[in-house]
Amino acid sequence: MNKKAIIVASFGTSYIEVLNRSIKLVEDQVAQEFPEFEIRRVFTSNMVRKALLKKEGIKTDSLEEALDKLEAEGFKEVYVQTLHIIPGEEYHEKIIKPARKYTNRFKILKTGKSLLFATEDYFNAIEALKDQIPSYEPEKAVVLMGHGASHPANSCYAALQLKLFDEIPNTFIANIEGYPEIDDIIEKLAPFKKIVLMPFMLVAGDHAINDMAGDEEDSWKNILSDKGFEVEIYMKGLGENSKIRQIYINHIYDMLNHESK
Repeated sequence: MNKKAIIVASFGTSYIEVLNRSIKLVEDQVAQEFPEFEIRRVFTSNMVRKALLKKEGIKTDSLEEALDKLEAEGFKEVYVQTLHIIPGEEYHEKIIKPARKYTNRFKILKTGKSLLFATEDYFNAIEALKDQIPSYEPEKAVVLMGHGASHPANSCYAALQLKLFDEIPNTFIANIEGYPEIDDIIEKLAPFKKIVLMPFMLVAGDHAINDMAGDEEDSWKNILSDKGFEVEIYMKGLGENSKIRQIYINHIYDMLNHESK
């Protein structure tokens, strides 16, 4: 019997409620779409794995741990689908590089693409966003919070912004780390009275709760409020959007050499 598995690998979150309404929804959709495969969870963040174990007593594997277990259990085909947003440092260091070490230990071992990878992914991501972006109002802007990176893949956010300008009026993206940060776009927001803050991350976890919507002086909510904007919060991660989940499903089909749905 040719045992096959799909590993669903994300940065992770230690917030159980957030995990269940985002990451678990992706995992459940993968399981429903590919019933002939064993589905395994991986969190690439050491910090998150430790926090989840300490807070909830839940042990989550790293990619290496998951691959070791699958090899020991006799699996021959393994497909690793990342839930990372861009192909940045976390993607390369915690997905691609570790997987390469296991190439000769399975009959098939493939890695899937991040949410934003090929040109088509940007178009599909923006179509998905249209389902959750508030209806257009001339005096309202939407600011998406990306994580950002010092990695060259940070340019993915600039490419996304260009397409956003074409497709969804008054919508901007800024990052916690890496250009552009919130201070870099405030001048562009000057024509608007209202700002909707929305995470452009898989989960509405620590960054969304604290950096975006927290009560600290340097949260995006308070930075913008102090500038005179009326600020609204949209507290849902991308994993809660079925069309975003479908992009990841499509990447699994790409690995399996089937046509994407």
